Amino acid sequence: MAQSNGELIKALRETMARLTGGARYEWGHMARCNCGHLVQTITQMTDHEIARSVDFELDEWSEYAKDYCESSGHKVDDLFIILQGVGFSHQDVIHLENLSDTRVLDRLPGGRRYLQRNQVEDVTLYMQTLADMLENENSG
Repeated sequence: MAQSNGELIKALRETMARLTGGARYEWGHMARCNCGHLVQTITQMTDHEIARSVDFELDEWSEYAKDYCESSGHKVDDLFIILQGVGFSHQDVIHLENLSDTRVLDRLPGGRRYLQRNQVEDVTLYMQTLADMLENENSG
């Protein structure tokens, strides 16, 4: 589970605001999808810089995260290390891509429900709920 810290909470809120504000969103693009947008916020890299930094070889964050190994030597490892540095694990990446962490879904306004992973409105709701949850853990 994502670790509660101010940097991650701020990044989730900034990403949500950027997406709500009309940032280009494409679930099938490694740097414009759910996790790709969070990586943009945390690293301050553009979508093109992210894609170029891994030689355009990353298909899906969740697929890579399932097989993630810190010492694989893949260029995308650097991005996973950055995510881990703010408290976001490879399992959190899978959950963000699929909007699937039951702890987040249980806290959705109006109760638990299925969210569509490729709908920006659902992505921002998930990020908002995750940030709120982490913030509550910080204050509790």
